[in-house]
Amino acid sequence: MPTDAVEQLADDLDTFWQHYRPHFRTRTRDTSDCARTFWRGQLTMEDQRNFANMDRRLNQRDGQPLQHFMSESPWPARPVYKQIQQDIRDEPRLSTGGLVILDESADAKAGDHSAGAARQHNGRLGKIELSQVATCLAYAHPATGTWALVDGELFLPECWFTRSYAARRIEVGLPPERSFATKLALGLAMIQRAQANDLPFEMVACDELYGRDRDLRAKLAEMRLNYAAQVPANTQVYLQEPQVGVPRRKADRKPYTRRRVQSHQKPHTVFAVGRRSATVFLQVQVRHIERGILEAEFAVVRVWTLTATNQVRAEWLVLRRDADGRMSYSLLNGAADTPTHTLIERSCWRFYTERAYEDAKSELGWDDFQARKYRAWEHEMALTAATTWFIASIKLKWRTTCQRDPALARQFELEILPALSTANVRDLLMSVLPVPQLTPESTRQLVVTHLVNRARSTSSRLRKQQEENDSS
Repeated sequence: MPTDAVEQLADDLDTFWQHYRPHFRTRTRDTSDCARTFWRGQLTMEDQRNFANMDRRLNQRDGQPLQHFMSESPWPARPVYKQIQQDIRDEPRLSTGGLVILDESADAKAGDHSAGAARQHNGRLGKIELSQVATCLAYAHPATGTWALVDGELFLPECWFTRSYAARRIEVGLPPERSFATKLALGLAMIQRAQANDLPFEMVACDELYGRDRDLRAKLAEMRLNYAAQVPANTQVYLQEPQVGVPRRKADRKPYTRRRVQSHQKPHTVFAVGRRSATVFLQVQVRHIERGILEAEFAVVRVWTLTATNQVRAEWLVLRRDADGRMSYSLLNGAADTPTHTLIERSCWRFYTERAYEDAKSELGWDDFQARKYRAWEHEMALTAATTWFIASIKLKWRTTCQRDPALARQFELEILPALSTANVRDLLMSVLPVPQLTPESTRQLVVTHLVNRARSTSSRLRKQQEENDSS
């Protein structure tokens, strides 16, 4: 790890900011300095990485400029995602072998005044809870160990579009043109945008929330995309191709109009397929991990499924049994002669979205932000996605210029040495971009400014309260 490469990190971040800077200019102002503050705060501060604290610690300001940039400034988030995808497309080492992963991330909320907050399923907690849910698209390139968030949408439950939420929609700044869309619709739109932007990916991976939708899988196949979709244990499949058609009209009855299964095959749940004596499991090494090698048992079975209109589709069922006995099930498309090891490998690639979310939340402070307004959420999500790509690009560059020492691998008797982590990059950035220490005088000024702003806010509320009392 050359010293000059570490010292170059500050310039790398500045070059990255210069590259994205045009996306933060509005018709009347250049607010791009605030984007640099946000990224530096994410990458060098250890805790309390909210908008106000970033501005106070890094710029010794009262926090208002960054707060306005995130919550009020009209710069659109979509061009930032598009730029990330174009940057990935322009990287020769990522030209083939990439995939996108559709998933969601839920954050529990103490109140329901944040945009999109409602009682809904929180996957992290495993129950219905007052939460805000993001539907996200991550990019991964297994051969280089690259991953980054490349798109995101805030899921808005149907209740947010009812008459009783009209005032709340105005309060959080929800665009009038925004209408209800399911998580599946949001996810499919993000995949279609990635295709339109020529993001180099050849496969889509998703968890069972999305994978259980048979029409989504059929749509991905129509888009000429391979997929590896986790499905719940009660998903029904056929072990032989069923014969489907519109039955003949019976005497004295109305003619049939819907297709249905006309042969005698019965569907099986994927859980039942895993318990059949004819299903053979093989021990397979999944990947290298910090504790050694992750292994699991896998079985691959050719199955047939039906779409919502009873069209027959051939798919591959990959069953996975971990050492603790837990089972998971994935449906994949692919030719009948697709190698078994390829199907097993693809079924495990959703692991990369867990890494992307863990990095964003644990290392980049995604959990620290409490954006109430819709625009603030969009801005925070887009900037966090860009940060994950900055980290990925640094790791990718160092993979080539600072290669791991084969002698060390032999010394430790390892096939693969540990790779540079997001935490490692942050530690190095902290050394070249230290967070300024507040002086007693600067701290006094910040506290005074904060107290003055609080006094103004209280005074404004009191005037508004008095006006309401007078009018009533």
